Amino acid sequence: MPVPHIGRRTLLLGAGVLALGTACSTGGPGKGSATSAETVTTAYGPVRGVRRDTGTAYLGIPYAQPPVGRLRFAAPVPPTPWRETLDCTRYGPTAQRKQLSEVTAIPEPSIPGDGVLNLNVFSPDTGENAKLPVLVWIHGGGFVAGSAASPWYDGAAFNRDGVIVVSIGYRLGIEGFLHLDGAPDNRGVLDWIAALEWVRDNIAAFGGDPDRVTVAGQSAGGGAVWALMAAPAAKGLFRAGISASGAVSQPNDRATAVALAELFTKRSGLPATAAALGDLSGDRIQDLEDTLRAIGPDSGSALALAPFADGDTIPLDTAELLKSGGATNVPLLLGFTRDEFNAMAQDQPVTDAALPAAFAAMGLPPDAVDAFRAAYPADNAAQLLGQAQSDLLLRAPSYKLAEDRAKRDQPTWFYEFTWASKAPKFQGTSFHCLDVPFAFDCLKAQGVTAVAGDNPPQSLADAVHRSWVSFVTHGDPGGDWPRYTAERRQTMIWSESPRVQADPFAAQRALWLR
Repeated sequence: MPVPHIGRRTLLLGAGVLALGTACSTGGPGKGSATSAETVTTAYGPVRGVRRDTGTAYLGIPYAQPPVGRLRFAAPVPPTPWRETLDCTRYGPTAQRKQLSEVTAIPEPSIPGDGVLNLNVFSPDTGENAKLPVLVWIHGGGFVAGSAASPWYDGAAFNRDGVIVVSIGYRLGIEGFLHLDGAPDNRGVLDWIAALEWVRDNIAAFGGDPDRVTVAGQSAGGGAVWALMAAPAAKGLFRAGISASGAVSQPNDRATAVALAELFTKRSGLPATAAALGDLSGDRIQDLEDTLRAIGPDSGSALALAPFADGDTIPLDTAELLKSGGATNVPLLLGFTRDEFNAMAQDQPVTDAALPAAFAAMGLPPDAVDAFRAAYPADNAAQLLGQAQSDLLLRAPSYKLAEDRAKRDQPTWFYEFTWASKAPKFQGTSFHCLDVPFAFDCLKAQGVTAVAGDNPPQSLADAVHRSWVSFVTHGDPGGDWPRYTAERRQTMIWSESPRVQADPFAAQRALWLR
Protein backbone atom coordinates (compact mmCIF):
# COMPACT_ATOMS: atom_id res chain seq x y z
CA MET A 1 0.00 0.00 0.00
CA PRO A 2 1.66 3.27 -1.09
CA VAL A 3 2.23 6.19 1.25
CA PRO A 4 0.39 9.15 -0.31
CA HIS A 5 0.98 12.84 -0.35
CA ILE A 6 -1.52 14.15 2.19
CA GLY A 7 -2.43 17.74 3.01
CA ARG A 8 -0.73 19.59 5.84
CA ARG A 9 -3.73 19.20 8.13
CA THR A 10 -3.01 15.49 8.42
CA LEU A 11 0.69 15.81 9.10
CA LEU A 12 0.30 16.04 12.85
CA LEU A 13 2.66 13.20 13.64
CA GLY A 14 3.34 13.56 17.32
CA ALA A 15 1.44 16.82 17.52
CA GLY A 16 -2.35 16.46 17.27
CA VAL A 17 -4.88 19.23 17.13
CA LEU A 18 -5.24 21.42 20.22
CA ALA A 19 -3.67 24.49 21.77
CA LEU A 20 -0.11 24.35 23.01
CA GLY A 21 0.75 25.41 26.55
CA THR A 22 3.94 26.61 28.18
CA ALA A 23 7.01 24.81 29.44
CA CYS A 24 7.70 23.64 32.97
CA SER A 25 7.37 25.78 36.08
CA THR A 26 10.23 27.65 37.68
CA GLY A 27 10.72 24.98 40.30
CA GLY A 28 11.12 22.14 37.80
CA PRO A 29 8.82 19.89 35.78
CA GLY A 30 6.27 17.29 36.67
CA LYS A 31 4.91 15.85 39.88
CA GLY A 32 6.21 16.85 43.28
CA SER A 33 7.87 19.97 44.54
CA ALA A 34 11.47 20.92 43.82
CA THR A 35 13.74 20.84 46.88
CA SER A 36 17.50 20.67 47.30
CA ALA A 37 19.79 20.06 44.35
CA GLU A 38 21.39 16.73 43.51
CA THR A 39 24.76 16.46 41.76
CA VAL A 40 25.99 13.61 39.58
CA THR A 41 29.36 13.40 37.84
CA THR A 42 29.17 12.38 34.18
CA ALA A 43 32.06 11.50 31.88
CA TYR A 44 32.14 15.16 30.80
CA GLY A 45 31.66 16.88 34.13
CA PRO A 46 29.31 17.28 37.11
CA VAL A 47 25.64 18.19 36.63
CA ARG A 48 23.17 19.54 39.16
CA GLY A 49 19.49 18.56 38.97
CA VAL A 50 16.24 19.34 40.73
CA ARG A 51 15.14 16.97 43.50
CA ARG A 52 11.43 16.12 43.50
CA ASP A 53 9.09 13.79 45.38
CA THR A 54 9.72 11.01 42.86
CA GLY A 55 13.46 11.50 42.38
CA THR A 56 15.64 14.05 40.59
CA ALA A 57 15.31 15.69 37.19
CA TYR A 58 18.48 16.65 35.33
CA LEU A 59 17.43 18.87 32.44
CA GLY A 60 19.29 20.00 29.34
CA ILE A 61 22.45 17.91 29.75
CA PRO A 62 24.55 18.28 26.57
CA TYR A 63 25.32 14.95 24.90
CA ALA A 64 27.07 16.63 21.95
CA GLN A 65 28.44 20.03 21.04
CA PRO A 66 26.00 22.62 19.67
CA PRO A 67 25.49 21.97 15.92
CA VAL A 68 26.53 25.43 14.76
CA GLY A 69 29.21 26.75 12.43
CA ARG A 70 31.26 23.93 10.97
CA LEU A 71 29.23 21.43 13.03
CA ARG A 72 25.85 22.51 11.69
CA PHE A 73 25.56 19.65 9.20
CA ALA A 74 28.27 17.43 10.69
CA ALA A 75 27.91 14.22 12.64
CA PRO A 76 27.45 14.97 16.36
CA VAL A 77 30.69 15.67 18.23
CA PRO A 78 31.06 14.80 21.95
CA PRO A 79 30.69 17.76 24.31
CA THR A 80 33.71 19.65 25.57
CA PRO A 81 34.34 18.56 29.19
CA TRP A 82 33.66 21.03 31.98
CA ARG A 83 34.97 21.36 35.54
CA GLU A 84 32.39 23.55 37.26
CA THR A 85 29.07 21.94 38.12
CA LEU A 86 26.61 22.47 35.25
CA ASP A 87 23.21 23.72 36.39
CA CYS A 88 20.68 21.36 34.79
CA THR A 89 17.52 22.58 36.44
CA ARG A 90 15.72 23.90 33.36
CA TYR A 91 15.02 22.40 29.96
CA GLY A 92 17.64 23.18 27.33
CA PRO A 93 17.19 24.61 23.81
CA THR A 94 15.05 22.74 21.30
CA ALA A 95 15.64 22.17 17.60
CA GLN A 96 11.97 23.03 17.07
CA ARG A 97 11.72 26.71 16.11
CA LYS A 98 7.98 26.60 15.63
CA GLN A 99 5.23 24.06 16.10
CA LEU A 100 4.13 21.68 13.38
CA SER A 101 0.80 23.53 13.26
CA GLU A 102 -0.87 26.47 14.97
CA VAL A 103 -2.50 24.12 17.48
CA THR A 104 -1.17 20.84 18.82
CA ALA A 105 -2.43 18.21 21.24
CA ILE A 106 0.85 17.56 23.03
CA PRO A 107 2.33 20.69 24.64
CA GLU A 108 5.83 20.77 23.17
CA PRO A 109 7.42 24.20 23.75
CA SER A 110 10.10 25.76 21.58
CA ILE A 111 13.11 26.99 23.57
CA PRO A 112 15.69 29.16 21.77
CA GLY A 113 19.41 28.46 21.83
CA ASP A 114 22.18 26.67 19.97
CA GLY A 115 22.77 23.68 22.25
CA VAL A 116 19.86 21.61 20.94
CA LEU A 117 21.71 18.30 21.31
CA ASN A 118 20.76 17.86 24.93
CA LEU A 119 18.83 15.33 26.96
CA ASN A 120 16.89 15.11 30.21
CA VAL A 121 17.37 12.41 32.83
CA PHE A 122 14.59 11.64 35.32
CA SER A 123 15.95 9.32 37.99
CA PRO A 124 14.71 7.93 41.31
CA ASP A 125 16.98 8.82 44.22
CA THR A 126 18.54 5.37 44.39
CA GLY A 127 22.20 6.27 44.01
CA GLU A 128 24.88 4.90 41.73
CA ASN A 129 24.99 1.16 41.00
CA ALA A 130 21.24 0.66 41.48
CA LYS A 131 21.09 -0.85 37.94
CA LEU A 132 17.57 0.33 37.20
CA PRO A 133 15.97 -0.21 33.78
CA VAL A 134 16.04 2.79 31.45
CA LEU A 135 13.46 4.17 29.01
CA VAL A 136 14.93 6.46 26.34
CA TRP A 137 12.15 8.59 24.83
CA ILE A 138 12.29 10.09 21.31
CA HIS A 139 9.62 12.73 20.70
CA GLY A 140 7.40 12.87 17.63
CA GLY A 141 6.59 15.76 15.33
CA GLY A 142 6.85 14.40 11.80
CA PHE A 143 10.68 14.57 11.94
CA VAL A 144 10.34 18.35 11.50
CA ALA A 145 8.95 19.49 14.87
CA GLY A 146 8.42 18.38 18.46
CA SER A 147 10.23 18.96 21.72
CA ALA A 148 11.63 16.88 24.56
CA ALA A 149 10.53 19.61 26.99
CA SER A 150 6.89 18.53 27.10
CA PRO A 151 5.27 18.02 30.51
CA TRP A 152 3.71 14.87 29.05
CA TYR A 153 7.22 13.37 28.76
CA ASP A 154 8.07 13.93 32.40
CA GLY A 155 9.46 10.73 33.92
CA ALA A 156 7.92 11.08 37.40
CA ALA A 157 5.52 8.13 37.19
CA PHE A 158 8.22 5.87 35.76
CA ASN A 159 10.59 6.98 38.54
CA ARG A 160 7.93 6.07 41.09
CA ASP A 161 7.90 2.59 39.57
CA GLY A 162 11.67 2.12 39.47
CA VAL A 163 12.43 3.16 35.88
CA ILE A 164 14.81 5.91 34.73
CA VAL A 165 13.57 8.05 31.81
CA VAL A 166 15.85 9.85 29.37
CA SER A 167 14.21 12.18 26.82
CA ILE A 168 16.36 13.47 23.98
CA GLY A 169 16.45 16.40 21.61
CA TYR A 170 17.74 15.99 18.05
CA ARG A 171 18.11 17.91 14.81
CA LEU A 172 14.93 18.21 12.78
CA GLY A 173 13.84 18.94 9.23
CA ILE A 174 16.46 20.21 6.81
CA GLU A 175 19.22 20.20 9.42
CA GLY A 176 18.45 16.66 10.53
CA PHE A 177 17.24 14.80 7.45
CA LEU A 178 17.66 16.57 4.10
CA HIS A 179 20.16 14.83 1.81
CA LEU A 180 22.96 17.38 1.33
CA ASP A 181 26.17 17.09 -0.63
CA GLY A 182 29.10 17.65 1.69
CA ALA A 183 27.31 16.39 4.80
CA PRO A 184 26.62 12.99 6.33
CA ASP A 185 23.11 11.69 5.70
CA ASN A 186 20.60 10.99 8.46
CA ARG A 187 22.09 13.52 10.86
CA GLY A 188 19.05 13.23 13.11
CA VAL A 189 19.59 9.48 13.30
CA LEU A 190 23.24 10.07 14.17
CA ASP A 191 22.01 12.33 16.98
CA TRP A 192 19.80 9.51 18.35
CA ILE A 193 22.77 7.15 18.28
CA ALA A 194 25.02 9.69 20.00
CA ALA A 195 22.41 10.12 22.74
CA LEU A 196 22.20 6.35 23.21
CA GLU A 197 25.99 6.19 23.42
CA TRP A 198 25.84 8.88 26.12
CA VAL A 199 23.32 6.74 27.98
CA ARG A 200 25.57 3.71 27.68
CA ASP A 201 28.54 5.61 29.07
CA ASN A 202 26.83 7.70 31.76
CA ILE A 203 23.53 6.27 32.94
CA ALA A 204 25.12 4.11 35.67
CA ALA A 205 26.04 7.31 37.52
CA PHE A 206 22.30 8.10 37.73
CA GLY A 207 21.46 4.59 38.97
CA GLY A 208 20.69 3.08 35.56
CA ASP A 209 21.74 -0.16 33.91
CA PRO A 210 23.22 0.41 30.41
CA ASP A 211 22.36 -3.19 29.54
CA ARG A 212 18.64 -2.64 30.26
CA VAL A 213 17.78 0.19 27.89
CA THR A 214 14.48 0.35 25.99
CA VAL A 215 14.14 2.97 23.27
CA ALA A 216 10.62 4.29 22.78
CA GLY A 217 8.73 6.98 20.91
CA GLN A 218 5.39 8.05 19.54
CA SER A 219 4.53 8.90 15.93
CA ALA A 220 7.76 10.09 14.30
CA GLY A 221 9.45 8.98 17.53
CA GLY A 222 8.00 5.51 17.00
CA GLY A 223 9.42 5.61 13.49
CA ALA A 224 12.76 6.52 15.04
CA VAL A 225 12.65 3.30 17.05
CA TRP A 226 12.18 1.26 13.87
CA ALA A 227 14.96 3.20 12.09
CA LEU A 228 17.34 2.55 14.99
CA MET A 229 16.55 -1.16 14.79
CA ALA A 230 17.84 -0.95 11.21
CA ALA A 231 21.01 1.00 12.09
CA PRO A 232 24.15 -1.13 12.60
CA ALA A 233 25.77 1.55 14.80
CA ALA A 234 22.84 1.33 17.23
CA LYS A 235 23.19 -2.41 17.72
CA GLY A 236 23.77 -3.22 21.38
CA LEU A 237 22.74 0.25 22.58
CA PHE A 238 19.23 -0.90 23.52
CA ARG A 239 17.62 -4.26 24.16
CA ALA A 240 13.96 -3.53 23.28
CA GLY A 241 11.74 -0.97 21.55
CA ILE A 242 8.30 0.61 21.86
CA SER A 243 6.71 2.19 18.78
CA ALA A 244 3.45 4.00 19.55
CA SER A 245 1.56 5.06 16.40
CA GLY A 246 4.95 4.83 14.74
CA ALA A 247 5.85 6.19 11.31
CA VAL A 248 7.30 2.82 10.34
CA SER A 249 6.97 3.37 6.58
CA GLN A 250 10.29 5.12 7.11
CA PRO A 251 13.22 4.68 6.53
CA ASN A 252 12.44 5.85 3.02
CA ASP A 253 14.40 4.59 0.04
CA ARG A 254 17.34 6.61 -1.23
CA ALA A 255 15.47 7.72 -4.35
CA THR A 256 12.91 9.54 -2.18
CA ALA A 257 15.69 11.42 -0.37
CA VAL A 258 17.43 12.39 -3.62
CA ALA A 259 14.15 13.54 -5.17
CA LEU A 260 13.44 15.71 -2.12
CA ALA A 261 16.86 17.34 -2.40
CA GLU A 262 16.12 18.11 -6.05
CA LEU A 263 12.74 19.55 -5.08
CA PHE A 264 14.50 21.72 -2.49
CA THR A 265 16.73 23.21 -5.19
CA LYS A 266 13.80 23.67 -7.55
CA ARG A 267 11.73 25.55 -4.98
CA SER A 268 14.47 27.50 -3.22
CA GLY A 269 16.91 28.21 -6.03
CA LEU A 270 19.73 27.02 -3.75
CA PRO A 271 21.89 23.94 -4.24
CA ALA A 272 21.25 21.18 -1.72
CA THR A 273 24.75 21.39 -0.27
CA ALA A 274 26.14 21.96 3.19
CA ALA A 275 28.27 24.81 1.83
CA ALA A 276 25.26 26.69 0.44
CA LEU A 277 23.22 26.41 3.62
CA GLY A 278 25.89 26.52 6.32
CA ASP A 279 25.85 30.27 6.96
CA LEU A 280 22.09 30.82 6.74
CA SER A 281 20.23 31.92 9.86
CA GLY A 282 17.94 29.54 11.66
CA ASP A 283 14.93 31.60 10.61
CA ARG A 284 16.03 31.41 6.98
CA ILE A 285 16.42 27.64 7.22
CA GLN A 286 12.90 27.46 8.67
CA ASP A 287 11.54 29.55 5.79
CA LEU A 288 13.23 27.27 3.28
CA GLU A 289 11.79 24.24 5.03
CA ASP A 290 8.30 25.74 4.92
CA THR A 291 8.76 26.31 1.19
CA LEU A 292 9.96 22.76 0.69
CA ARG A 293 7.02 21.26 2.60
CA ALA A 294 4.32 23.47 1.06
CA ILE A 295 1.53 21.63 -0.71
CA GLY A 296 1.84 21.71 -4.50
CA PRO A 297 1.50 19.58 -7.64
CA ASP A 298 5.17 18.62 -7.43
CA SER A 299 5.05 17.64 -3.74
CA GLY A 300 6.44 14.32 -2.66
CA SER A 301 5.18 11.94 0.01
CA ALA A 302 3.91 13.22 3.34
CA LEU A 303 7.01 12.09 5.25
CA ALA A 304 9.75 12.56 2.69
CA LEU A 305 11.89 14.63 5.08
CA ALA A 306 12.68 11.65 7.30
CA PRO A 307 15.21 8.84 7.84
CA PHE A 308 16.19 7.05 4.65
CA ALA A 309 18.38 4.21 3.46
CA ASP A 310 21.74 5.86 2.83
CA GLY A 311 23.69 2.61 2.55
CA ASP A 312 25.73 3.43 5.65
CA THR A 313 23.94 4.61 8.80
CA ILE A 314 20.76 2.87 7.59
CA PRO A 315 21.57 0.24 4.96
CA LEU A 316 17.98 -0.73 4.04
CA ASP A 317 14.64 1.02 3.63
CA THR A 318 11.48 -0.32 5.26
CA ALA A 319 10.37 -2.37 2.25
CA GLU A 320 13.77 -4.08 2.11
CA LEU A 321 13.82 -4.56 5.88
CA LEU A 322 10.49 -6.37 5.77
CA LYS A 323 11.77 -8.63 3.02
CA SER A 324 14.94 -9.46 4.94
CA GLY A 325 13.64 -9.56 8.52
CA GLY A 326 16.16 -6.83 9.26
CA ALA A 327 15.32 -6.11 12.92
CA THR A 328 16.00 -9.70 14.10
CA ASN A 329 14.95 -10.62 17.61
CA VAL A 330 14.89 -7.26 19.41
CA PRO A 331 11.59 -7.32 21.38
CA LEU A 332 9.12 -4.76 20.03
CA LEU A 333 5.86 -3.44 21.49
CA LEU A 334 3.86 -1.52 18.90
CA GLY A 335 0.39 -0.37 17.98
CA PHE A 336 -1.84 2.58 17.20
CA THR A 337 -4.99 4.45 18.18
CA ARG A 338 -8.31 3.50 16.64
CA ASP A 339 -8.95 6.80 14.85
CA GLU A 340 -5.56 8.56 14.58
CA PHE A 341 -6.47 11.40 12.14
CA ASN A 342 -10.23 10.86 11.92
CA ALA A 343 -11.02 13.78 14.23
CA MET A 344 -9.57 16.17 11.66
CA ALA A 345 -11.64 14.71 8.83
CA GLN A 346 -14.98 14.76 10.57
CA ASP A 347 -15.50 18.50 10.15
CA GLN A 348 -14.69 18.39 6.42
CA PRO A 349 -17.58 18.61 3.91
CA VAL A 350 -16.94 15.24 2.27
CA THR A 351 -19.57 13.47 0.18
CA ASP A 352 -19.67 9.91 -1.08
CA ALA A 353 -19.35 11.21 -4.62
CA ALA A 354 -16.11 13.01 -3.72
CA LEU A 355 -14.41 9.96 -2.24
CA PRO A 356 -13.02 8.39 -5.46
CA ALA A 357 -11.15 11.56 -6.38
CA ALA A 358 -9.94 12.08 -2.81
CA PHE A 359 -8.69 8.49 -2.61
CA ALA A 360 -7.01 8.78 -6.01
CA ALA A 361 -5.20 11.91 -4.79
CA MET A 362 -3.76 9.78 -1.99
CA GLY A 363 -2.40 7.27 -4.52
CA LEU A 364 -5.07 4.65 -3.88
CA PRO A 365 -6.39 2.42 -6.69
CA PRO A 366 -9.94 2.75 -8.08
CA ASP A 367 -11.34 -0.11 -5.98
CA ALA A 368 -10.06 1.39 -2.71
CA VAL A 369 -13.29 3.19 -1.82
CA ASP A 370 -15.28 -0.06 -1.93
CA ALA A 371 -12.53 -1.85 0.00
CA PHE A 372 -12.59 0.77 2.78
CA ARG A 373 -16.38 0.72 2.88
CA ALA A 374 -16.26 -3.05 3.37
CA ALA A 375 -13.62 -2.74 6.10
CA TYR A 376 -15.40 0.13 7.90
CA PRO A 377 -19.12 -0.29 7.10
CA ALA A 378 -20.32 2.10 9.83
CA ASP A 379 -18.22 5.08 8.69
CA ASN A 380 -19.63 8.02 6.76
CA ALA A 381 -17.74 9.67 3.90
CA ALA A 382 -15.72 12.03 6.11
CA GLN A 383 -14.83 9.22 8.49
CA LEU A 384 -13.76 6.99 5.59
CA LEU A 385 -11.46 9.72 4.30
CA GLY A 386 -9.93 10.17 7.74
CA GLN A 387 -9.61 6.42 8.16
CA ALA A 388 -7.83 6.10 4.83
CA GLN A 389 -5.34 8.76 5.90
CA SER A 390 -4.85 7.08 9.27
CA ASP A 391 -4.44 3.64 7.75
CA LEU A 392 -2.05 4.69 5.01
CA LEU A 393 0.30 6.64 7.24
CA LEU A 394 0.28 4.63 10.47
CA ARG A 395 -2.10 1.76 11.00
CA ALA A 396 -1.43 -0.39 7.93
CA PRO A 397 2.38 -0.05 8.12
CA SER A 398 2.37 -0.98 11.83
CA TYR A 399 0.12 -3.97 11.18
CA LYS A 400 2.32 -5.08 8.29
CA LEU A 401 5.37 -4.86 10.57
CA ALA A 402 3.64 -6.90 13.29
CA GLU A 403 2.58 -9.52 10.74
CA ASP A 404 6.09 -9.78 9.30
CA ARG A 405 7.69 -10.15 12.72
CA ALA A 406 5.13 -12.77 13.76
CA LYS A 407 5.90 -14.87 10.69
CA ARG A 408 9.58 -14.79 11.69
CA ASP A 409 8.74 -15.57 15.35
CA GLN A 410 10.30 -12.30 16.48
CA PRO A 411 9.07 -11.21 19.94
CA THR A 412 6.26 -8.74 19.27
CA TRP A 413 3.35 -7.33 21.28
CA PHE A 414 0.58 -5.52 19.42
CA TYR A 415 -2.17 -3.16 20.62
CA GLU A 416 -4.95 -0.81 19.58
CA PHE A 417 -5.90 2.11 21.84
CA THR A 418 -9.67 2.58 21.53
CA TRP A 419 -10.70 4.66 24.55
CA ALA A 420 -12.49 7.71 23.12
CA SER A 421 -12.00 11.31 24.17
CA LYS A 422 -14.75 13.06 26.10
CA ALA A 423 -13.48 16.53 25.16
CA PRO A 424 -16.06 18.42 23.05
CA LYS A 425 -13.80 18.90 20.02
CA PHE A 426 -12.79 15.23 19.90
CA GLN A 427 -15.89 13.61 21.35
CA GLY A 428 -16.00 9.91 20.59
CA THR A 429 -12.62 9.62 18.86
CA SER A 430 -9.40 7.90 19.86
CA PHE A 431 -7.12 10.27 18.01
CA HIS A 432 -3.41 10.58 17.38
CA CYS A 433 -1.49 11.31 20.64
CA LEU A 434 -4.39 10.55 23.00
CA ASP A 435 -2.63 7.47 24.38
CA VAL A 436 0.58 9.26 25.42
CA PRO A 437 -0.57 10.62 28.83
CA PHE A 438 -1.94 7.17 29.66
CA ALA A 439 1.42 5.53 28.95
CA PHE A 440 3.24 8.18 31.02
CA ASP A 441 0.51 8.09 33.71
CA CYS A 442 0.24 11.87 33.67
CA LEU A 443 -3.50 12.46 33.30
CA LYS A 444 -3.26 15.57 35.50
CA ALA A 445 -0.53 17.15 33.37
CA GLN A 446 -1.02 20.40 31.52
CA GLY A 447 -3.27 20.09 28.48
CA VAL A 448 -4.58 16.56 29.08
CA THR A 449 -8.11 17.55 30.08
CA ALA A 450 -8.39 19.77 27.00
CA VAL A 451 -7.91 16.80 24.68
CA ALA A 452 -9.25 13.92 26.78
CA GLY A 453 -12.10 15.60 28.63
CA ASP A 454 -12.76 15.71 32.35
CA ASN A 455 -11.78 12.73 34.49
CA PRO A 456 -10.16 10.38 31.97
CA PRO A 457 -10.02 6.89 33.49
CA GLN A 458 -7.08 6.52 35.86
CA SER A 459 -7.61 2.76 35.81
CA LEU A 460 -6.74 2.71 32.10
CA ALA A 461 -3.63 4.83 32.70
CA ASP A 462 -2.65 2.41 35.46
CA ALA A 463 -2.99 -0.54 33.07
CA VAL A 464 -1.19 1.00 30.08
CA HIS A 465 1.60 2.44 32.22
CA ARG A 466 2.01 -0.84 34.12
CA SER A 467 2.47 -2.73 30.84
CA TRP A 468 5.15 -0.26 29.72
CA VAL A 469 6.96 -0.53 33.06
CA SER A 470 6.89 -4.32 32.80
CA PHE A 471 8.16 -4.25 29.23
CA VAL A 472 11.01 -1.87 30.08
CA THR A 473 11.89 -3.87 33.19
CA HIS A 474 11.46 -7.43 31.94
CA GLY A 475 11.19 -7.25 28.14
CA ASP A 476 7.57 -8.44 28.36
CA PRO A 477 4.43 -6.36 29.08
CA GLY A 478 3.00 -8.96 31.45
CA GLY A 479 1.35 -12.34 31.53
CA ASP A 480 -2.11 -11.06 30.60
CA TRP A 481 -0.80 -9.72 27.28
CA PRO A 482 0.46 -12.59 25.08
CA ARG A 483 2.86 -12.23 22.19
CA TYR A 484 1.46 -11.51 18.75
CA THR A 485 1.70 -14.68 16.67
CA ALA A 486 0.83 -15.61 13.11
CA GLU A 487 -1.58 -18.25 14.39
CA ARG A 488 -3.70 -16.23 16.86
CA ARG A 489 -2.85 -12.54 16.26
CA GLN A 490 -3.67 -11.72 19.88
CA THR A 491 -3.89 -7.96 20.35
CA MET A 492 -4.34 -5.83 23.46
CA ILE A 493 -7.34 -3.54 23.15
CA TRP A 494 -6.85 -0.54 25.43
CA SER A 495 -10.40 0.48 26.29
CA GLU A 496 -12.12 1.41 29.55
CA SER A 497 -12.04 -2.35 30.22
CA PRO A 498 -8.81 -3.57 28.59
CA ARG A 499 -8.95 -6.98 26.97
CA VAL A 500 -6.96 -9.22 24.64
CA GLN A 501 -8.70 -10.01 21.36
CA ALA A 502 -7.66 -12.55 18.75
CA ASP A 503 -7.36 -11.24 15.19
CA PRO A 504 -9.30 -7.96 15.62
CA PHE A 505 -8.27 -6.68 12.18
CA ALA A 506 -9.49 -9.57 10.04
CA ALA A 507 -11.75 -7.16 8.12
CA GLN A 508 -8.81 -4.87 7.32
CA ARG A 509 -6.14 -7.50 6.62
CA ALA A 510 -6.60 -7.81 2.86
CA LEU A 511 -6.76 -4.04 2.55
CA TRP A 512 -3.68 -3.40 4.68
CA LEU A 513 -1.45 -6.12 3.27
CA ARG A 514 -2.06 -5.67 -0.44
